[in-house]
Amino acid sequence: QVLFVESGGGLVQAGGSLRLSCAAAIGGDAFSFYTIGWYRQGPGQQREFIGAVKIGGATNLQDSVKGRFTISRDDAKKTAYLQMRSLQPEDTATYYCNLAPVPASWGQGTQVTVSS
Repeated sequence: QVLFVESGGGLVQAGGSLRLSCAAAIGGDAFSFYTIGWYRQGPGQQREFIGAVKIGGATNLQDSVKGRFTISRDDAKKTAYLQMRSLQPEDTATYYCNLAPVPASWGQGTQVTVSS
């Protein structure tokens, strides 16, 4: 079983930046063998996949965030990161990390609110 704890959210003005962290509670070096995805759920919306970092560090991002968001990982720290730049009000959501493409149990997420 793997558990994730997201952090780093907050209130930011449009055009601002935030860096989210995703710490995994998982034994040994298993974290390095998983693709880690970032997801978000906006108000009244379904949770959506926004991107992932694969084994070895290659990433893929949805078009809605490509060029503004980057994903990285530090396997030694069992942590993944979501760097968000040029944030817009439509990026307001609760952000989650999880396995990809098939998520495990969901954590609490971290709230990101972008004011206009």
